[in-house]
Amino acid sequence: MKVILNENIETLGHIGDIVKVAPGYARNYLLPKKLAVPATENNAKALEHAKRQLTYKKNKALESARALAEKLGAQVVALTHKCGEEGKLFGSVTNMEIASFLKDKGFDIDRKKIVLEDAIKNIGDYSATVKIHPEVTATIKVQVSAA
Repeated sequence: MKVILNENIETLGHIGDIVKVAPGYARNYLLPKKLAVPATENNAKALEHAKRQLTYKKNKALESARALAEKLGAQVVALTHKCGEEGKLFGSVTNMEIASFLKDKGFDIDRKKIVLEDAIKNIGDYSATVKIHPEVTATIKVQVSAA
């Protein structure tokens, strides 16, 4: 009996695969647990339609992430901090401060997606990476000056 898998099953295959299984295995295990559906023409068409919709949504999300990355790449984060002698900051610049600065500028970026290579503890120019999408990252410039 041929079935279309709804879930990843280690011994059979991945979601969307059409596999041939024993009729008893399909009837008694896969179908009642909704792990698979019979491989009929209608089910195959519905699967193809769902795949097309998912691909379209992924492409739209990727496209919007790339557009946001371009906008973020042009953005300069200018922060002022109290500092002591020789430009050493009291404390350090955190990703939370960068996220609040970006939020004020109209970008809604979660602080956990902002990655600093090293702690910013001195006055100067730095770069930070923003993970917007699993495939898209943006680099923003951070300028720290004395207050």
